[in-house]
Amino acid sequence: MSTPYAPLTWLYVPGDRPERFPKAVASGADVVIIDLEDAVAPARKDEARANAVAYLSGARDAGVAVHVRVNDLATGRGRADLAAVGDLADGVRLPKVESAAVLDAVTGAPAYALLESAAGVLAAREIAAHPKVAGVALGEQDLAAELAVTDGRALDHLRLQVVLAAAAAHLPPVPMSVFPDVKDEAGLLASCLAGRALGLFGRAAIHPRQIPVIRRAFRPGEEETARAAEIVEAAERAERSGTGAVALPDGRFVDAPIVARARRTLTLAERLADA
Repeated sequence: MSTPYAPLTWLYVPGDRPERFPKAVASGADVVIIDLEDAVAPARKDEARANAVAYLSGARDAGVAVHVRVNDLATGRGRADLAAVGDLADGVRLPKVESAAVLDAVTGAPAYALLESAAGVLAAREIAAHPKVAGVALGEQDLAAELAVTDGRALDHLRLQVVLAAAAAHLPPVPMSVFPDVKDEAGLLASCLAGRALGLFGRAAIHPRQIPVIRRAFRPGEEETARAAEIVEAAERAERSGTGAVALPDGRFVDAPIVARARRTLTLAERLADA
């Protein structure tokens, strides 16, 4: 899937707050994730699962994808979650995936593997290549805790490993993990820009107010858009003339992957023009 059409914003909503489900769908997020895992207290997890099933079984806005983050498939609860929602949700998010073998039992909706441990990151290539996997992402808070990392920049190497694994498996770009401080919009914007530089695309959110900031961060800037337009114009000129080689006004030549990226940039800029 090319970047402009990949989901950009993924909004989590607690599974034990069903009154928030329609609000989340109306928030402008590309994907809503009903969370049965971290956002729900153990005593309310059965209730949360029932809420998800009821919502997914009813009439809902077909224009917004609704995923469910189930509990760990290594547990009976996680397997029961998957059995309940796997054929109803548009996607299932699987926490704490550490090997490709656990994915063999997945049925129903497309699976999105969350890599939240050292073992999961080390197995990223095999997990991403599994035929049932539609996407991968990092669970950075759990990963940082396991590795005793105190500086987010220390995770950049691991982020790049997952970006590489997803690209090699021809999966959509890897979205960023949640930014926990809802009120720090400047920090969220800076974090998104840093992630974008690493090849990450889009981000999970825990509050609707984060969505416009994420969209703004991933919108191509004026200079980037102008450069892309110049490349596409040169490519179209070469196609019309039948020369094959794409030469820019400054004399530099660009090849097909650069042209394809420029076209994606223009499409993304159009998509996010109101961000």
